[in-house]
Amino acid sequence: MRMKIRFATLALSLLVASTSALADLKVGVSMSQFDDNWLTYLRESMAKKAKSEHVQLQFEDARADVVKQLNQVQSFISQKVDAIIVNPVDTAATRNITEAAVKAGIPLVYVNRRPDELKLPEGVVTVASNDLEAGTLQMQYLAEKMGGKGSVVIMLGDLANNSTHNRTKGVKEVLAKYPDIKVVEEQSAVYLRDKAMDLMSNWLLGGKEFNAVAANNDEMAIGAAMALQQAGKAKGSVLIGGVDGTPDGLSAIKRGLLAVSVFQDAKGQANGAVEAAIKLAKKEKVEQNVWVPYQLITPENVDSFQQRLKD
Repeated sequence: MRMKIRFATLALSLLVASTSALADLKVGVSMSQFDDNWLTYLRESMAKKAKSEHVQLQFEDARADVVKQLNQVQSFISQKVDAIIVNPVDTAATRNITEAAVKAGIPLVYVNRRPDELKLPEGVVTVASNDLEAGTLQMQYLAEKMGGKGSVVIMLGDLANNSTHNRTKGVKEVLAKYPDIKVVEEQSAVYLRDKAMDLMSNWLLGGKEFNAVAANNDEMAIGAAMALQQAGKAKGSVLIGGVDGTPDGLSAIKRGLLAVSVFQDAKGQANGAVEAAIKLAKKEKVEQNVWVPYQLITPENVDSFQQRLKD
């Protein structure tokens, strides 16, 4: 009987030790900013994935400050975390972050936004989606709905991020095939709904006329739609496209405020980033660029994406 108790006690202690070892894996996460809707879904999905993997995440908000983000990474290094995940504030200003992590021998995963550096060193990977694809899918749909002619305004995101430039590049690559569609305005609303409302209101007050809006994200697309409604424009009279497929964006498509969006898989990117961090911490091989595909969201398939977010 005593022997059975000893074996049971030993088994229990081994289980506790094993669980503890798993939970001891600590990953520092620096987000460019907490008050961004889509990045909130990304952060929540990372937390959920980490919990299922018994990994401890320490989240920090860089508040759109490059220096603050570098300081956070340096703090993670001093804490001797097992890996670091960074959602960059500025994709052109990541070199110091990369160098600090590599020098410390700590694996680094960039999530959602790939650094501008053409080649990243060993032990540094990116989990993101191809933003060129997002712009292409969005504008191709709008161009076809416009019948290949008319005018469009482009709402740009944060100019410090290559996601803005690549999504816009995708839009313009499609427009190059449609010479009868003209760009009448192109300005930044830094990915924010209220800034987009102000920008759209200014365009309307300035007498600008257009048939479509190609916005770099859903928040700006919704802001544009709200400003158009306030100006007395009939719902659907201007085709509006977004990117991300947020719950608000999907709801706006259902209500006829947006014509289209492009689904950016927050859960897919989150899972990929956490999995990459775990593998790198365990000295396992990981592809240097993990691409999570974009998908077109239209009024015809929006229900399936809403269900997907619930699952």
